[in-house]
This record gives sequence, C-alpha cells and structure tokens, in this order.
Amino acid sequence: MRILLTGATGFLGNNLLRMLLDQGYQVTALIRQRSVPPALAGIDADLRQVPLDSPELTAKIPDDFACLIHCAAQIQIGRTQLESSRRANVDSTRILAGICRERGKRMIHVSTVDTLAYSPDGQPKTEQDREPRKPPATYVVTKTEAEQVFAAELAQGLDGVIVHPGFMLGPYDWRPSSAEMMIAVAKLRPPFAPAGGASVADVRDVATGIIAAIERARTGENYILGGHNLSYFDLWRLMAAEAGVPPPRLVLPNWLARGAGIFGDVKAKLLGRETNLNSLATAMGQLRHYYSSAKAQAELGYTVRPVAESIAACWQWVKDMGWVKA
Repeated sequence: MRILLTGATGFLGNNLLRMLLDQGYQVTALIRQRSVPPALAGIDADLRQVPLDSPELTAKIPDDFACLIHCAAQIQIGRTQLESSRRANVDSTRILAGICRERGKRMIHVSTVDTLAYSPDGQPKTEQDREPRKPPATYVVTKTEAEQVFAAELAQGLDGVIVHPGFMLGPYDWRPSSAEMMIAVAKLRPPFAPAGGASVADVRDVATGIIAAIERARTGENYILGGHNLSYFDLWRLMAAEAGVPPPRLVLPNWLARGAGIFGDVKAKLLGRETNLNSLATAMGQLRHYYSSAKAQAELGYTVRPVAESIAACWQWVKDMGWVKA
C-alpha cells in the first residue's frame, strides 16, 4: 500500500515516515526542499519536491496512493505570520482534501489539541469539547480554519479523518520543536515553571495511532492522540532529573506571566520580529491542556507508554544532536 505524506521533515512526519517504511508501506513524501535534508538522508522513500501551493502539485501526486497523511504545518504561537500560516495550514488542507475527494482516497488530517478546549478545572477534555477556547494565536486560528475547510470537504464526500496529537516528545526532532522545552530546562535551569500543563505523548505512539487510523478510523471522526496529563511543574522536574540539573521550585504566577508576555510584545515591536516570549505564548503556558484519548484507545488500539521513556528519548536525541552537553 502506498501512503502519500506531507511534513516528512518535521518531528511527527519524520517518525511517521520511518515507521511506515519499517512496516512495509511504500511512501511518497512531498517536500519543499530541492536537496535532500538531513532528516531524510539515507531513507528509501519516493521524495517529490513540490510546494503544497504549487500549480504542479496535482501532477506530482502518484495515482496509486491509498491514503494521504497531511502532517505539514507552520507553527507560530503568537500574533504574527498569519497570512503565511494560512497558506501553509489552511490552503494546503483545502487543496489536498479536494484532490483526495476527487480521486476517492482517504485523507488523515493531522490537526492539534490546540483546536480543542482547555481545561479550567483540570478534567480531561474530549473531541467534542470546543469551549472554552484557547488564546487566538496564529497557530490556533489557522489550524481551526483548516479543520473547517476539511469539514466542508467531508460534507462533499471526502473519506477523511482528523487526529489531534498532544504535546509530543521523542526522537527525530530535527528542528527542534518540542525538544526546545527540554533544552531550556537543561540550559537555563529556570526557577519557575508555567502554571498550566499538557497531555504529554510519545511521538512514536502518536505515529502508531495514525497508522492504525489508515484502516481502522471511521470516516468523519476526530481522535485525540494524547498521553499523560501533567502540570508543566511536574514535567519540568522530570526533565530536570533526566538532564541532571536543578529542577524548578516554583509555579509561575499569572501576574508575572502576563508581565513577561507584555515585555516580549514590546521587545518584538522594537526588534521588528516576534519571539517565543510573547503575551499569547505565556497565556497558553498558564492553561491546562488536558485531554482524554479514550476514543482512540477504544477504536484504534492507541496506547501510551510511560512518560519517563519519552523524556529519556528526547534527552538522548538532544545530546546526540549536540544541542546540550551531557
């Protein structure tokens, strides 16, 4: 069976690509780069260089694929890059979903738990929970819009499924993305941890869940692929223990988080570019992003490994890449 994959150079996409090949699937990966990037070096896959908004896209897609897994995304937790994120996250979803509908192919749209509600009381949310909404960061807005255009294609007959990964840790985080948190804990040794929390998943478990969705997911359904619901305070202490550095001792109060976010916004205006420290990012960090993966466990056979394994794999990858000295 041939799988069409976008985002193969990203964290989840790269793990997916390797796992699909290991399980005997044929994979055609659509990539932007003209040369083979390090994330794809030595991988035996059909790599086709074409931007997802290119007029050549349809011609570059093979006829024999059975399912498209759309992992490619632009992540911006802030207010900037809205138009480029719409092109990357919304327009690409519309184009690819239209192609799959016209050709009668299944499409798995990789969204995020950030399109779902956060949990004020700490109780895990489900696929149906959309309120209260998260702060309108560019990533949240555009991934929500992408789900809306996907839903429109479903209404016209697309055989489509949406998955919502949680906060992922593990190997092959080339950029890095979520590994930045591990690097920050190891290098900066912050005394404060954000007051919120996350559903911490292993990227390898999420990839396994997506592969199961190829044949087992029901058309038109959403599936949360989350993990252990941990406060950032507890997660950072586990990360610090793995890295062998002092852990945070305090939880960041809301007033200090707001102040740091405003400082970041002012700095962005002075520099002319937005950084990871901004008011929307700090607001997100103070929220509990807790979710239930019960539906995926029941229908897809989704499993969650111990969080210590995911943290250890992330730390090993960080060391292997030379981002932090052991």
